[in-house]
Amino acid sequence: MLTSTYIHIPRIGSTIERRIWSHGIRTWSEFAEQHDKILISAAKKTTILAGITESAQHLREGDAEFFAKLLPSSEHWRAYSDFKDRIAFVDIETTGLSPNYDCMTVVGIYDGKTSKTYVRGIDLDDIVDEFAKYDFLVTFNGARFDLPFIKHEYPEINFNQLHTDLMYPLRRIGYTGGLKAIERALGITRSDDTTGITGFDAVRLWHEYERGSADALELLLKYNREDIVNLETIIELTHQKFVKKTFSDAVNV
Repeated sequence: MLTSTYIHIPRIGSTIERRIWSHGIRTWSEFAEQHDKILISAAKKTTILAGITESAQHLREGDAEFFAKLLPSSEHWRAYSDFKDRIAFVDIETTGLSPNYDCMTVVGIYDGKTSKTYVRGIDLDDIVDEFAKYDFLVTFNGARFDLPFIKHEYPEINFNQLHTDLMYPLRRIGYTGGLKAIERALGITRSDDTTGITGFDAVRLWHEYERGSADALELLLKYNREDIVNLETIIELTHQKFVKKTFSDAVNV
């Protein structure tokens, strides 16, 4: 989808992008070959061609930050397929909802192969170096919750990566509600141990761990690992639906 995208090019908005798509031209290479058939000004065509050349170079270099800066945050999902090799699915557990009064207890990071869980009082500070390894972050409600919480406790972390908060593109294709409800709608199941556990239970489990229960921490970490692994399952199941919805909306405008 990234190589069908034009809205990151300066002075090119969604109207021009939809007009390009309406001519059956989807990829940058197709635009370069067929731009004469599109009813836009010569100046716009020149701008787009220059933008394509620059974008293709940054894509070859794996420069995720270039696209993170220029793409609207709501459209970062378009770069998912191109930056999957350095991706992190992220979820946090906390003692409450306010970063001003509460604190993080667990940060889970899954790279598509290995899940890592960082625990307050043990190795939570390691997330500073860990986040620097990734070009693309995937969360659920992370734009409003997870990333601001992390940034509040670790202001030295620069979230300059591409970031998709799945809650928003999922809404576009009809999936609403919380993460667990969407998992059920997609047929994703959890282990017997974690089925039915909520964020409130996660707080309770942390306090039980603080009172000495190693089993409570083990269950909390299992719950968090399922969160981050399921984020990958969700985007794999729905990404093509995001693409189809985007092109369909453009045609129907």
